[in-house]
Amino acid sequence: IGANRGQFAMVARRCMPQARVISFEPLPVAATKFRAVFANDDRVTLHEVAIGPVPGNATIHVSKRDDSSSLLPITATQVALFPGTAEVATTTVRVAPLREFVSAEEIQHPAFLKLDVQGYELEALRGCEDMLGQFAYVYVECSFVELYGGQALADEVIAWLRERGFRLRGVHNMDYDRGGRAIQADFLFAR
Repeated sequence: IGANRGQFAMVARRCMPQARVISFEPLPVAATKFRAVFANDDRVTLHEVAIGPVPGNATIHVSKRDDSSSLLPITATQVALFPGTAEVATTTVRVAPLREFVSAEEIQHPAFLKLDVQGYELEALRGCEDMLGQFAYVYVECSFVELYGGQALADEVIAWLRERGFRLRGVHNMDYDRGGRAIQADFLFAR
């Protein structure tokens, strides 16, 4: 979820060539690039939509670097810590729960749920809540500081997943500011 141009999907295909990859990316330009990369791979599916708890349309804040775009407003802190990520536009995208695109039967054990949605993690997870039992692992980027307006921080995401039977198993790719303060990281959870 938050597939962008397919960077993670390419790694998944390389590491697990027989796996089925179902991806979600709401930005049209990134989705077009994703589709071009996987045009000849029938084990990869892309849905051009954002995952969230309630079906509808939402405004996405498009960053100069499209992989920093978010359904939440981009803060000055984000721009200061990650230059080149300022908002350049907004557009409307479709948002819907995961169950609208994937049935529980389609998710094969041991399934891996990966999210990189720029501050929208908790809302995206809520959009997956009724299907979380199908996943053995969740891998999600979380922040320790507010990079996007109103985002849930790492401790909130960790607590929410813990309440649903997932335990933190590892922290990877930690980003720090120049003063040594932890900014964000990727978190691996297992059921």
